[in-house]
Amino acid sequence: MTQKTRPRPRAARLALLLAVPVLALTTACGGTEPSDDGVASVGKAPSTEQTKGGDSSQGGAPKGKSAFYDAQMKFVQCMRKKINKDYPDPKLSGYLDWTKIDALQEATGNDDVAKGGRGGACAPEMRKAMSLEPSRDTQKDYESMLAHAKCMRAHGVTKFTNPQLQDGNVIPGGDPNPTSPEVSPDSSTYKQASQACKDKLLDGLDGMQ
Repeated sequence: MTQKTRPRPRAARLALLLAVPVLALTTACGGTEPSDDGVASVGKAPSTEQTKGGDSSQGGAPKGKSAFYDAQMKFVQCMRKKINKDYPDPKLSGYLDWTKIDALQEATGNDDVAKGGRGGACAPEMRKAMSLEPSRDTQKDYESMLAHAKCMRAHGVTKFTNPQLQDGNVIPGGDPNPTSPEVSPDSSTYKQASQACKDKLLDGLDGMQ
C-alpha cells in the first residue's frame, strides 16, 4: 500500500491538493512541540522502498517518472492556456516548481495560479498527474521534513514544530496551532528562514510544512 505524506491546510498552494478528494491525502491539524533535542517523540519510522520505473501489470500507463512528468506538463499547458501564459514548467522530477509558482502568484496577485485554476479549470489534468506520482519513501520524507523543521527553528522560527509519523503517514510540522496561528509566514523572519531552509525539503514536499 502506498504511504502518503499528509499536508497541513496552511499555504494557498495546498488548495491544489485538497481539491482532489479522490486521493488519499488527508488534512492534519494541530502539532507536537519539539523535545529539548528538537526531535519529536514518535514511533519507529516504517521503511519503504520507493518505486522505480513503472508497473503496468494492472493495465494502463506505467507509473514512472516519465509518465508523471508528461502528465504534469499537460496540467501546466492547461494552466498556461486558461490561467496564465507564464505558468512554469515542472521540475525534471515531475513535481511542480512552487518557488516559481509562488513568484508568479505574487507578481500577478492572481490566487488561481496556486489553486489549480479558477473553478477547477484544470482539475482533470491535475488528477491525472497526481494519480501517476511515483511512490514515495516515507522514511526519507520524514527525515527531510525533520531537517527542515530544525533548520526553521535554528533560523528564528522558534515555534515551528517537528513532523510526526502516524499510522504509516508523515504529518508535516509547522504552526503548533493552525486554527489560531502562532507562526506568521508573512514575517521577515519566516521568509528568511524559509529561504535558508528550502533545500532541506525533497521534491514534492514544497509547501507541505
